Amino acid sequence: MMTSKEIRQSFLDFFASKGHKIVPSAPMVIKDDPTLMFTNAGMNQFKNIILGNDPIQYPRVADSQKCLRVSGKHNDLEEVGHDTYHHTMFEMLGNWSFGDYFKVEAIAWAWEYLTEVLKLDKDRLYATVFEGAPAEGLGRDEEAAAIWAKYIDPSRIINGNKHDNFWDKGDTGPCGPCSEIHIDLRPDSERAKVDGKTLVNSDNPQVIEIWNNVFMQFNRKADGSLEPLPKKVIDTGMGFERLCVAVQGKTSNYDTDVFQPLLAAVGSICSCSYGKDKQVDVAMRVVADHIRTISFAITDGQLPSNAKAGYVIRRILRRAVRYGYTFMNQREAFMYKLVPALIDNMGEAYPELKQQQTLIEKVIKEEEDAFLRTLETGIRLLDRVMGEAKKAGASEISGVDAFTLYDTYGFPLDLTELILKENNLTLNHAEFQTEMQKQKDRARNAAAVDTGDWVTLREGETVFVGYDQSACDTEILRYRQMKQKNKTYYQVVLSATPFYAEMGGQVGDAGWLTGADGEKVQVEDTKRENNLAVHILSKMPADPAQGFTAEIDTRRRAASEANHSATHLLQAALREVLGTHVEQKGSFVSPDCLRFDFSHFQKVTPEEIRKVERLVNAAVRANTPLNEFRNLPIAEAKAMGAMALFGEKYGDKVRVIKFGDSVELCGGTHVSATGKIGFFKIVSESSIAAGVRRIEAVTAEQAELLVEGMQDMQASIKEIFNNAPDIMASTKKMMDDNAALRKRIEVFSQQRAVVVRDNLLSRAETVGDVKLIRLTLNENPDIMKSVVPFFKDKFADVKFAMIIGTVYEEKPSLLVFLSQPMVDAGFHAGKMIREAAQLIQGGGGGQAFMATAGGKDVNGVAAAVDKLVSLIG
Repeated sequence: MMTSKEIRQSFLDFFASKGHKIVPSAPMVIKDDPTLMFTNAGMNQFKNIILGNDPIQYPRVADSQKCLRVSGKHNDLEEVGHDTYHHTMFEMLGNWSFGDYFKVEAIAWAWEYLTEVLKLDKDRLYATVFEGAPAEGLGRDEEAAAIWAKYIDPSRIINGNKHDNFWDKGDTGPCGPCSEIHIDLRPDSERAKVDGKTLVNSDNPQVIEIWNNVFMQFNRKADGSLEPLPKKVIDTGMGFERLCVAVQGKTSNYDTDVFQPLLAAVGSICSCSYGKDKQVDVAMRVVADHIRTISFAITDGQLPSNAKAGYVIRRILRRAVRYGYTFMNQREAFMYKLVPALIDNMGEAYPELKQQQTLIEKVIKEEEDAFLRTLETGIRLLDRVMGEAKKAGASEISGVDAFTLYDTYGFPLDLTELILKENNLTLNHAEFQTEMQKQKDRARNAAAVDTGDWVTLREGETVFVGYDQSACDTEILRYRQMKQKNKTYYQVVLSATPFYAEMGGQVGDAGWLTGADGEKVQVEDTKRENNLAVHILSKMPADPAQGFTAEIDTRRRAASEANHSATHLLQAALREVLGTHVEQKGSFVSPDCLRFDFSHFQKVTPEEIRKVERLVNAAVRANTPLNEFRNLPIAEAKAMGAMALFGEKYGDKVRVIKFGDSVELCGGTHVSATGKIGFFKIVSESSIAAGVRRIEAVTAEQAELLVEGMQDMQASIKEIFNNAPDIMASTKKMMDDNAALRKRIEVFSQQRAVVVRDNLLSRAETVGDVKLIRLTLNENPDIMKSVVPFFKDKFADVKFAMIIGTVYEEKPSLLVFLSQPMVDAGFHAGKMIREAAQLIQGGGGGQAFMATAGGKDVNGVAAAVDKLVSLIG
């Protein structure tokens, strides 16, 4: 029986023999693409080629791509673990043709690989073809059906509808019919009873799709119409995990050697066995699946967080922890212990896992610990909600309360339902869904973008000249209108541009387009979309067909360049001071500041920060010239010592930026010599995740402004101390004097409290069976609170109430103290004071025996005291 490693390699070897270039997997986490957070299909790394934005380097390509599907169109998360074939992270085997071969070869090679190389039973295979969509003028894919008829009985060629057999990238873009290959894995006895043909695309876990051949031949426009693609594309995808099931003769993905080592590790760590308890089995599958996703995401540079892709990873991790908590009794972090088993299983194919093992383990453990604390907090809050419901005689808790637990505290809904069931309570699902829909509507409205079709004025590709020029002559190739949040703006693609489009952490350029007719329009930003430099304009030129001069804001660009080059010097300095384990984990570069995230497992000390600053500023003063290498073969770049980032996809040719000993792969813009950075100053250093630190810093003019601000503050402090020559000594003397005065005030307060206490005691009166002290006076409310313990002890066994109204520094306040017998009789100080506080235009609260309130109206104090007395009388 072939192992999973052998199956993966056999696929790559087969297509290499058919003239395909074998390329490495792109990162699972996508950067610099606003349309996608994760690689969710094998074609993602090739979409710029498919869209015609990148040149075709290899007309035939094959790979094994790590993918993640948890959100958007392909939302499989809630199904993971409950069936045998859905996953979050999975591998997609694929082969592509860009304007080379088409349906004949794609189908022939798919059949050859499955039946001749892997020896799958031909009688268990079925093929689907697109049945057509008359409403769109699309007929049945007769071409694909005729090709399949050469290899398979026509009775096993099945028509598929548009949902299953027509592939769309989205509302617009390349699309086309597809042909799926399904396999029937059922025992012969079941196959004899029910024809597998009737179970294709019917969600039968044993009759599954293993390979999809997409024939991209159309481009869908914004109005829904289709036009032929100039170059047809073959895009195939075969689920690696499902293929292993078929080849290894299993009935579940989790029974293959892809998952069995992980399940064994889960069982060992959590003291449970797979196959004995249905709920435990689901939990074990969830954990085994999710540890892969989380580890690969961290390896690719995406840490768990509360925003965007980071939130998705955090949600996946928390789902796994919650299953471990609920069904495997895991009350402490455990998932991080699974990383060695994952590396043993997948580290050979993906060596970056081993290289990042320490970071992966630390990040996962910290996230687990944090969420376990969240679970404890949520359970306490839920206990309170359940207690209030039971007191009110209710059998159902509010869906609003459950949504607050879910949305604000991250407490899983199904765990809420489980705890409610154990307490014989139910949840108002309608209210919960209403709140969830409100949240979705808010998010949808905030993100909704109305995109128009591209208006093409002329054909061509953008030439970037911004490394060498700040202005150039240009023409508009195409443009389109965009609407978001009731704001209209335009995306413009130029034939030549000096504008750097946002990428690699560096923000995009701003500037101007000046037409031949003299009209000048502002370029507000420059983004990168599908590898296109897209210029953002708030209004279009009156004549977009004319020639233009494109000019960047050179002051803004120079500030960004200073900050970007400083990040390179910063990384070199950090590696020298802290050690070579330091690796970049993220960055942000703007004209105003820079932010640099890096791997390090403890706080950077003030002394180390000072050393780093001195090293960077020494490099600045050295005025080292930029040594730039463009279109350098990546092997040569690495031989030079250029640092590559985990989670980044590099081509065969790269750009290298060298300042002295600092050598990095980088596509951003930089100063011509380090002296132009001017001055470097670190503003802050902090932790953003386990094993990841963040430094924020400024350079050039912003660094000067920071120092000037510090000098101004220092001058102001000196002025406070009458320009004393030694500010530190003066500050220490002031603090010592302040501490001494505080002690004297504390002694005075204690003495004053005794006087107040005796005064109050002398005013005690009896009202019915209650001993009562009531008083309105001008006194510090803190002193009034300090005497409460005396009265609590003195009147512990009798009905006693103390009601005080004070005015201090023109602010009214109320205090109510009740002895335990009063509380036992049903009186509640907190409820009483909330009612009385309205008379001083304020509010308050507290416990049953003691409560306080503050307000605005000093004239209402006497009436508030009278009100409180009436409530006990």
